[in-house]
Amino acid sequence: MARGHLHKFGGSSLADADCYRRVAHILLTHGHSDDLIVVSAAGKSTNFLYKLLNLRESGQLWQEELQTLISYQQTLIEQLLSNEQARDLRERLSTDKSQLVSLLSLETRSDYQVSQVVSFGERWSARLMAALLRESGVASSHVDACSILVADEGAVPNIRMAESREKVQALLNAHPNERLVITGFICANDKGDTLLLGRNGSDYSATLIASLADIGRVTIWTDVEGVFNADPNKINDAKLLKSMSLIEADRLARLGSPVLHSRTLQPLFNTEVSLAVRSSYASHTDFTLIAPQSSSASAPVVTSLNQVVLFSFKAQVELDELIEEFTQAGLTPLAYWLLAQHKFELAVTLENQKQVQSLLNRISGNYQIDELNIQDDYGLVALVSADAELYRRSFARLLSRDAKPVYQDNLSLVTLVPQSQVGLLTQKVHRRCAGPRMRIGVLLLGVGNIGEAWIDLFNRAQASLNKELEAKVELVGLVSSKTALVSNSGIDLNNWQQQYQQHATSWTYDELFSQIESLSCDEVVALDISASASLTLQYPELFARGIHVVSANKLAGSGPLPFYKELKQQLSNRRLFWRYNASCGAGLPIQHALNDLHNSGDTIEAVGGIFSGTLCWLFENYDAKKPFSELVLEAKGLGITEPDPRDDLSGRDMQRKLLILAREIGLAIELEDIQLKSLVPTELADVSLNDFLARIHELDDVMQQQFIAAAEQDKVLRYVASLDKVNGKLTAEVGIQWVDRQHPYANLTPGDNVFVIRSAFYQGNPLIIRGPGAGREVTAAAVQSDLVHICRDLLQE
Repeated sequence: MARGHLHKFGGSSLADADCYRRVAHILLTHGHSDDLIVVSAAGKSTNFLYKLLNLRESGQLWQEELQTLISYQQTLIEQLLSNEQARDLRERLSTDKSQLVSLLSLETRSDYQVSQVVSFGERWSARLMAALLRESGVASSHVDACSILVADEGAVPNIRMAESREKVQALLNAHPNERLVITGFICANDKGDTLLLGRNGSDYSATLIASLADIGRVTIWTDVEGVFNADPNKINDAKLLKSMSLIEADRLARLGSPVLHSRTLQPLFNTEVSLAVRSSYASHTDFTLIAPQSSSASAPVVTSLNQVVLFSFKAQVELDELIEEFTQAGLTPLAYWLLAQHKFELAVTLENQKQVQSLLNRISGNYQIDELNIQDDYGLVALVSADAELYRRSFARLLSRDAKPVYQDNLSLVTLVPQSQVGLLTQKVHRRCAGPRMRIGVLLLGVGNIGEAWIDLFNRAQASLNKELEAKVELVGLVSSKTALVSNSGIDLNNWQQQYQQHATSWTYDELFSQIESLSCDEVVALDISASASLTLQYPELFARGIHVVSANKLAGSGPLPFYKELKQQLSNRRLFWRYNASCGAGLPIQHALNDLHNSGDTIEAVGGIFSGTLCWLFENYDAKKPFSELVLEAKGLGITEPDPRDDLSGRDMQRKLLILAREIGLAIELEDIQLKSLVPTELADVSLNDFLARIHELDDVMQQQFIAAAEQDKVLRYVASLDKVNGKLTAEVGIQWVDRQHPYANLTPGDNVFVIRSAFYQGNPLIIRGPGAGREVTAAAVQSDLVHICRDLLQE
């Protein structure tokens, strides 16, 4: 049966006797009797060995430093092992010291001898860990990797895979049911000379040996819990990733991950070996698992490099051909850009600068490379995810004018910025793209026809909206005049009616606000699709609690001017949003148009129109052949009017809408400043509904007289709201007007609204907005539009 697990421990995990004991405990509690273990040199032993070589090369005394290193190793042996095992390792250490003295005493040392000096740290670690495991009563042996990893020499040793696989498999067959502790960082040529595997060589040893041994899992035990979605030393709220795909991990490693190195990951490609990154100091905590065959995208990760090198030059070559030259040389750029006039920019790591410069010199003649410029004052910020495309817009919005354009491949977004901006941009990208998604809770106040239409619309739009906003917008509350349901886990949009009927309870405002406070939402938006005056009076409290509001309810926007000004002041005191496009014109973009004209520098001089679908229907259909009262009753039967038709015929609704528009263009007026000419006679205004319906024919004579008089002048009757500023004087009224048959008011589809705007820019030919101004679907759409605008505003940096 194939062995299942290889554990790798770095120097920081083996820094002292307590660390060794901790590692032994991990191996005995998290492992099996035939596990493989790869170890680095203990603590800073490798640095110490390099220091000895540097002292020798510079002609300084090195003997005292050597004794310090040997004493450190002796102390570990004494603290960890019993007399018998300690004696054996002390004797070996004494022999090693003699070898080191001999090597350091030579006048000159070959590269092989230098590698031999540096390799002692790993050999000491492997011996000591194997002995400590035996001390714990388990079978264990140490293995010098030079005996199993054979390589051809080069800038970095090139492992002979077939030959090394044979040696590894033979080793495993010779030591069944035994823990083998193998040295990291080293291998040998075919003559047995020691070679070093270079930077992160021990991690590379671990994944390489695992692939040769057909092992299913490699765990790299280190001093961090795993891979985070940002460097936790730089980003306070960086989160541990439970999993990520191998291709994402590889791209992250190439772009500066402090935990992973790309070379470590290469042996895992085209294998079934998974890689775990865990903390040896907290083995009980969560960790990161890198899956070799995973096709699903992990959470986005933000990484950075404080310094990169940017090569700029002109060349007569296609971009793909140029990048292939770099890839073949093992120098794939971190990012690259093709500019105008055959100019190229390539970003590379500082350690690759000399090799890149050498490559450019070598291919210069082939591609006519000139105007070469090298800058090393840039840093790099990148986001890595198999879903990188989803974050491009958010990433790009964060870039300053000093940043390089976004470079994008299948796995990452990359930019270069001046080094001083790296830290701030990294934080911004993490917060916007990789941090917790903002949760925006929506509270629906009004569960009637329009509320139901909005829920249907929101249900269809939610998934794409959340994807577009890169946020989580969800319905968390349903409130009617009598009962309410507020749920922190959200309302099931496909089953909301049953959920509401089963769980909604009676409420007071204090109880409702308390429940809203308990929601775990970053922001809450209340949708007021009611006609409730008492709810309007709670707007100041909503704003005081940081709740944003979308109003289809007209009462707040057309309330007393001091109340309206108080609401606006509350909005300006903090980052709050109140939108109320649905309160006038339903889905028609009348308020958008007024704001756009204002922002363009225009001056609004007049606003008028027919703002009632009911009154539009009545007057488009009234031809005096049928009494006006019969037409009203017909409309009531069709559901076109309010239950009490006087609510439409009074013109009060249009008066409020005109006031909302007046205030939107900056006029500080009250409702009473708009003259209202009601269609309801004074004597019928206050009678009961039944009495009104019984006497409704009293409307007919006046309407017929008006119709005939208008027709004599070739005009038609329309019920119109109008606001005009002439010579600084304001005239505002709502009532019947006689209009020409060619006027925009005269030829509407029954039920439409029309808005006519005259401004400094639109004089002889006014701006006209026309369309359905009522209806559950278009009103719901207007509410949804306002909600989306608020969400976008909240997500702006």
